[in-house]
Amino acid sequence: MKKHVLAAAALAGSVLLTTACGGGSSTPKPTGQGVLAGVCPSTIVIQTDWYATPERAAAYQLVGPNGTVDVKKGAYSGPLGDTGVNVEVRLGGPFLGGQPVPAQMYQDNSITLGLVPTDEQVQAKTKFPLTGVFASLDINPQIVMWDPATYTVNSWKDVAATGAPILYSEGKLYMDYLVANGYVKKEQLDASYDGTPSRFVAEHGRVMQQGYVSNEPYRWEHDVKGWQKPTGHLLVAQSGYESYPHAWSVRTGELDKLRPCLQKLVPMLQQSEIDYVTNPEPTNQALLRISQTIPDGPPISAAGNTDSVKVQLAEKIVGNGPDNTLGNFDPARVDRSIAQVIPLLKARGQQVPDNLKASDIVTNEFIDPAKGLKPQG
Repeated sequence: MKKHVLAAAALAGSVLLTTACGGGSSTPKPTGQGVLAGVCPSTIVIQTDWYATPERAAAYQLVGPNGTVDVKKGAYSGPLGDTGVNVEVRLGGPFLGGQPVPAQMYQDNSITLGLVPTDEQVQAKTKFPLTGVFASLDINPQIVMWDPATYTVNSWKDVAATGAPILYSEGKLYMDYLVANGYVKKEQLDASYDGTPSRFVAEHGRVMQQGYVSNEPYRWEHDVKGWQKPTGHLLVAQSGYESYPHAWSVRTGELDKLRPCLQKLVPMLQQSEIDYVTNPEPTNQALLRISQTIPDGPPISAAGNTDSVKVQLAEKIVGNGPDNTLGNFDPARVDRSIAQVIPLLKARGQQVPDNLKASDIVTNEFIDPAKGLKPQG
């Protein structure tokens, strides 16, 4: 694959947005004056779905490298440049007490935006309806990984043929899809994955497991004691599963109220992702500081963060949609994803609205089509 160096497209107004997304020790506290003051909530609360990692860095980029870490709350906060408002980024996973992000958003009305995969939006639509306004990642980084010295796998069809146990976190819809399509046998499923490499190492690679292409392969090869050798993997997206992994979503009933805010804010979210992958080091240092201050998260290293950005760009995890725009949704892809997910949910006995379509769960209304990444020769 020819490697391109990706850079931010030349954008009108980028100086203002870079200031807004950059942060720094000289960044003034919000004064109540600025482009978002009185238009957006005084504190824009972003609820993420996991710990502070490079896949979620656009949220932390908004705060900048000198934000405040709240250990008890599991949050990172600071002024959004000179826009007149604050941003508070909340960690997910264990910090939600096991609750999915959609349920948390309806329990806690202070949350402005939540990071929710589009398949989970479909799942939550009946009880906790959300509307995605920005897709920070275009391709799902989720993988199944294995030891290439133990298993020879060239395609998803080979995974079922190995018969290897596959460690994963219970409830993942993509695993239902893989089973339904014959890529994984039901008897291979082992929903005991705890987020650590311990079982993989203890079994000497005789098990497969879930992971992120932008995290585990590098960490297993360089940092995991008792392993420290290459692994093989396949992206779940390569199986045809088309869910967007991070739809930044608002409560559907609040879309009209938030519209004036989102018109100004969403282009800043696009710019934040562009700024991060163009110059990731300041925010990567912030991610390190957060991981060192808030214990028990996945091990994070400076070299791992640097590699993660390279992988996200090379694999087009972060990238433009079907055009030259970063952060927009492809409605046809969302419709296909809905069609994939609904039978899986019904098989679980879950209620799903009839005739659900892309416009029921996502919108490109607030996206600036001029904001994207472009290859540089």
